[in-house]
Amino acid sequence: MDRTISFFSAEASGPGLADLAGLLCGHGQIAGFGRTAARLSVVVDEPWRARALAGECRRRGADAQVGTADCGHPQVRTAFRVDLLPLASRWLRSGCTGPAEDDSGKAVPDGFRLSGAMLRMWALAGGRQGGSAYLLALDPLAPGTHARLAAALAPLGVPARLLGPKADTPAVRVTGRRRLESLLELIGEPPSGAEAAWPETVPARRAG
Repeated sequence: MDRTISFFSAEASGPGLADLAGLLCGHGQIAGFGRTAARLSVVVDEPWRARALAGECRRRGADAQVGTADCGHPQVRTAFRVDLLPLASRWLRSGCTGPAEDDSGKAVPDGFRLSGAMLRMWALAGGRQGGSAYLLALDPLAPGTHARLAAALAPLGVPARLLGPKADTPAVRVTGRRRLESLLELIGEPPSGAEAAWPETVPARRAG
């Protein structure tokens, strides 16, 4: 499919460590080691997600290993690194003034803005088809982040809604042909194995 690259898309600029904030939009966790280093980790539900995320981390200079979490699911984890401290300082409660009534220690940083690269990381970690919609998983241990993350999608031209309280897992829901096309343009092409979990655009209705 021919696409015009958006200024905000994952392909528009070179990869950087700031892109890893996309993991924290979902289930990702960041932990500090005093004030000397920080480690980023995320548990995913499929091996292809772990492989893809480890590759994305390495592209950004953060060597990441794939292992198995205590729950038995694949886990991607970096070593403790000095260059991850800025990410930790922005996303841990001490660096945020927003609500943090949760068990994860995370809060969305003040003035946070999503990029296409962050959104790609989020989709790799926890994006999936949901009928005619696309769902981006949220961290159930960080309910205070949900509304702010849903709102952060709107400036990218992908307004989304939170799933209702009866949903099995918290997520933001993107619907509509144009919004799904914008989302796909932002996150780029799927890596190998991710095709079934990548956004699909809804065909336009024919007149008459």
